[in-house]
Amino acid sequence: MKFVFDLDGTICFKGQPLSEGITNALESCIKNGHEIIFASARPIRDLLPVLPETMRKFSMVGGNGAFVAQNGETIEVTAFEAETVEAIQNIISNFQLPYLVDSDWDYAYTGSEAHPIYQNLDPLKLAKKVALQDLKGIVKIVLFPGEHLNEILIELKKLPISIYEHTSENIVDMSPNGIDKWNGLTKLGIAEGDFIAFGNDANDASMFVKAKESVCVGEHKVRELASLQVSSEEAAVIEMLQTLSEKYK
Repeated sequence: MKFVFDLDGTICFKGQPLSEGITNALESCIKNGHEIIFASARPIRDLLPVLPETMRKFSMVGGNGAFVAQNGETIEVTAFEAETVEAIQNIISNFQLPYLVDSDWDYAYTGSEAHPIYQNLDPLKLAKKVALQDLKGIVKIVLFPGEHLNEILIELKKLPISIYEHTSENIVDMSPNGIDKWNGLTKLGIAEGDFIAFGNDANDASMFVKAKESVCVGEHKVRELASLQVSSEEAAVIEMLQTLSEKYK
């Protein structure tokens, strides 16, 4: 069986690398004959540092599906259409919004250095922070809407994009039209009903509805789509992983 894991808030917490306990549970899952796949909102650049080196060549989906990597190589990157980027830039300008914008590797950032996103941004210093106009092939956009959330969502929903609202962090996360984690998994050759999914947020919904079993970590709205639920405590996640690993061995 394939086991697909979201990262932040699911198997890694507060931006820290996978703990020894989680890592051991994943390794035990592999020993039971299963394949581990990671599917995160992070671009591949920021996904790698939280993984142990032994797992950095595993199949993975980054940027909510915009990046797909296999055997340590990024095999596909999906960028926004130029006219869509221009429309989003106009929204940024009109509302004077801070942002994080990713290309296939480099990024532009104008948000607060106190925001949790900044703490997780290119921790290994592998990329360059550049001006927005200097980015080529924009793949992922995060806006910090402040008090303008509802107005901004009205404008964004007019565009051909995938939108994920994260109310706890007060951010709006965008991917190119039709791109989501399930879309990314299909590019790895994964079939519906052929995997177990662990996640905790709206961007995991597309995986949950296609999975054989889906586990919501914590109390979140996406729980409505999950077949199983555990508390957002490491021990509970490990126990559920061990249970399912044995069940499908």
